[in-house]
Amino acid sequence: MKKVRWGVIGGSGIARRRTIPEGILPAANAALVAIMDRGAPARDGLQRQFGVPVVATVEQLLELPLDAVYIATPTFQHYAQALAAAAAGKHVLCEKPLGLDVGEAERIAEACRAAGVKLGLGYMMRFHTAHQQIRQWLDSGRIGIPVTVRAQLACWHPPTAGHWRQVRALGGGGTLADLALHCFDLLEFLIGPVVEVSALTAALVQRYEDPNVEDSSVVALRFANGALGVVEAHFNVPDAGVENVLEITGTQGGIRAAHTIGQGSGGELRTSFGRKAGQAAVWKSWPLERGPNIYRAEIEAFSRCIQRGAEPPVSGETGVRGMRLLAACYESARSGKVIAVGEERVKPPIRKQPAPIRRST
Repeated sequence: MKKVRWGVIGGSGIARRRTIPEGILPAANAALVAIMDRGAPARDGLQRQFGVPVVATVEQLLELPLDAVYIATPTFQHYAQALAAAAAGKHVLCEKPLGLDVGEAERIAEACRAAGVKLGLGYMMRFHTAHQQIRQWLDSGRIGIPVTVRAQLACWHPPTAGHWRQVRALGGGGTLADLALHCFDLLEFLIGPVVEVSALTAALVQRYEDPNVEDSSVVALRFANGALGVVEAHFNVPDAGVENVLEITGTQGGIRAAHTIGQGSGGELRTSFGRKAGQAAVWKSWPLERGPNIYRAEIEAFSRCIQRGAEPPVSGETGVRGMRLLAACYESARSGKVIAVGEERVKPPIRKQPAPIRRST
């Protein structure tokens, strides 16, 4: 089957470090055709590094024989670039957040539907070997009824003059928009839809140009199946000070992963299955044999959907839902209230059998 021809919009940052070298280039069903980047020095470096044409504008890129584009530019540019790609008949894989607000995200999704092109989101953590295994365990009821979950993602992101992530109008927010969104998506992939959020944010350590950009956030979640959760996201913790933990506790056991949330494909995974009340926990470590690189798996999955005419595993609707969750979190942080998300309602857990988990795509 013919390889999917890819163009990249925004060749710096995550595209240059991860998605191009670890995803598009080694993918069995993808081929890198061209890159767009506005900076002349960056274009020269990208061309030497990857050996493909590097153009200066989105319009130039979209004139090339491409099947799909990967958008890895700052958030405030996603809207116009995604609309242009859809109008040109190119399938779109966009980094999160999908837009600056829910309205932009909805209009991008509608434009892609109207143009008959596929829209996917760059939630690559779904493809981690550990997270795929955890979902299988949850599906089979290994921990009984899910009770609590916790996801953590942190890094050190100091003030930098002119950095778009540190201006609310350019990045859409701080740690909630940049880090917590990944955790929300991963937990909905594993546990099911979130129905309520209660968020706290703070500008605690970093002093950004825009005081409305938070460097810390903690969000309490209620899921449709009744489980409760917490997401922690921080721009003020050095990498050495955090394990970026994923913990899931149920009526018959628990799961703990460390260093699986993030940009890497490794980490640690431990479980305690079959526990009964009064029994001491016995934890087992699972060797994480090097599975597929998460960026390669992401690109290959989206390319297969193009080749087969199938729906992307992380769809445009997922991107819109993420924006609704983000908006609810900021509203909760502003108002101090618990905010409902979507139309789902809490379903009481089944006491004798593991609670059913409603899956997102």
